[in-house]
Amino acid sequence: MRVAICDDVEREQDRFVEALHGWNPGQAVERYADGASLLEAAKAAPPFDLVFMDIYLPGESGLETVRALHAISPRTGVAFLTTSREHAVEAFSLHALHYLVKPATVEGVAETFQRLAELRAQPRSKIALTVGSTRHTVFQDQICFLENDNHAVNVSLSDGRRLKVWMSIGELERKLDDRFLKINRGLLVNMDAIAQMGADDCVLLDGSRLPVAVRQRTAIRAAYDEYLFGRLSRRPAYGEAGL
Repeated sequence: MRVAICDDVEREQDRFVEALHGWNPGQAVERYADGASLLEAAKAAPPFDLVFMDIYLPGESGLETVRALHAISPRTGVAFLTTSREHAVEAFSLHALHYLVKPATVEGVAETFQRLAELRAQPRSKIALTVGSTRHTVFQDQICFLENDNHAVNVSLSDGRRLKVWMSIGELERKLDDRFLKINRGLLVNMDAIAQMGADDCVLLDGSRLPVAVRQRTAIRAAYDEYLFGRLSRRPAYGEAGL
């Protein structure tokens, strides 16, 4: 398992490694002092399984680093390490596994790995898409958004592929699960792929910017917030260290 810690304070890195090895003495960990070096390392194979990220880095935000990390490696798990709970809601909107207040503890580290194991144990729903004469089976969590294109639908995937499916967007919508939200006419977005929901548009983890229907934006925002709250409330309760 490939694990990393990103923190500009060496002593905090040491405390994290102590906690990690208190849980699993044999677990290797890569140490980075800034987001740029972490992101560069994330491009290498195999991808990181889990990254522990400090939110407050000199001249940069750990939250922004995680947005960039998700674009490189969408399935990498992330836990935030911080001195404050101030950014907890925003952190979980980035699909964080955990939000740990420093110093790192054996219990907090263990809980994070448990959450990662539970997440990976969940079945991934699939959908069959016919493109020309070829049938593609993709995981629904691979779909970033779907956009109507006359009598077809362009399906954008997290690996950069775009599949053109000759089917109405209504037919496709009925095959999708509840993570997909209609944000504009002929435009569905995977809410798990949203990095930031604004008033007029939403930004995805891969940097794509999609327009939100002006007249429905209040209802759209409410639906997104409800989905996000529901996802957080389904998390197991892991004690005072977590949220």
